[in-house]
Amino acid sequence: MALDFLKWAKSRPDFQPSDELYSHFVDYFGRRKDFKATHEVLVDGHGVAGVKSFEALVDRLVRAGRPTQTVALFERMVKDYGFMRNKDSLKLIVSSLCERGYASYAEKMVKSLANEFFPDEHICDSLISGWCNDGKLDEAKRLVEEMYRGGFDIGTFAYNSILDCVCRLCREKDPFRIQTEAENVLVEMERHGVPRNVETFNVLITNLCKIRKTEDAMNLFSRMGEWGCYPDETTFYVLIKSLYQAARVGEGDEMIDKMKSAGYGDALDTKAYYEFLKILCGIERVDHAMSVFAKMKEDGCEPGVKTYDLLMGKLCTYGRLDKANALYKEAESNGLAVERKAYKVDPRFAKKKQTVVKKEKKRETLPEKMARKRRSLKKFRLSFVKKPKRSVRRAF
Repeated sequence: MALDFLKWAKSRPDFQPSDELYSHFVDYFGRRKDFKATHEVLVDGHGVAGVKSFEALVDRLVRAGRPTQTVALFERMVKDYGFMRNKDSLKLIVSSLCERGYASYAEKMVKSLANEFFPDEHICDSLISGWCNDGKLDEAKRLVEEMYRGGFDIGTFAYNSILDCVCRLCREKDPFRIQTEAENVLVEMERHGVPRNVETFNVLITNLCKIRKTEDAMNLFSRMGEWGCYPDETTFYVLIKSLYQAARVGEGDEMIDKMKSAGYGDALDTKAYYEFLKILCGIERVDHAMSVFAKMKEDGCEPGVKTYDLLMGKLCTYGRLDKANALYKEAESNGLAVERKAYKVDPRFAKKKQTVVKKEKKRETLPEKMARKRRSLKKFRLSFVKKPKRSVRRAF
């Protein structure tokens, strides 16, 4: 159907196909894993399809788990589709393969084409990053040694990938060794003269926060200036989430203010605030979540359906139905299609009904029975006694 539409559009005299148009068709058929149709589209666009179409084709082949076809594409790209076969095309294929964990295919491809396209620093860094993304630290170190022997310079990007891989493996196997192993990588960087950058600190801070070492992450954050690095939006975002998770809500609010003063206030969008609210509701700080929600609206972020649903559900859990209804009306007034749901109230906060305990009749003992009879007989005898009339006193 889509191919017929493309053929019909091309038959129109005022229609001019472009590289961007073919890239959309390639992406559409690639998402459906219909690479036969993708081939027909690119053959039809021979001479018109260019870099964007090539990027879409490589991306969809790698996402579909077809590294062999991706490598073979580099050999037939000129003949079949008229793409430019150069070093930039090689870099694109290598980086795409490495991002998806196909570093072995990428390394074989680079070595087989080394005489034609000599690898540069970008290709070397991509290969090391690919092995690290796959969790194969030994292969990454082996490749680093080979590159140093071959006279290549390893950049900060590659070492950041190794550092992240080391931290991930430590988190899985022995979290207590994460700082020691990370320090070894940093010492190796200094030995080879590779400078640290903000991404190096982001890797360390992110992994420390994932094992709940928020205090160590904050200490590292305060020492970034010693290496001439300054935090970016990722640094602030990770620390804010970690501080909220550690129930240090006051420091989390201060970090939001620091992020704004550093010029990264635009990064605090609806999605970021939703993550903050989700954490605060998870640690049962609903009142503070409502204050962050108010700050979110002050910053110009429009809450979505998920944000309102999260807060209404948590307020109902705490039995605060009046505030939940107010949020529901606010969402309706903003034109949001909030679905009505039956929220369950937490038993800890539910109003308990007062149960009246019925007194059970106890069987009287013999002394109690005799005392009751004496009282009733006394009342009965006194009922026959004539009571004196009350005299009315005269008023003088």
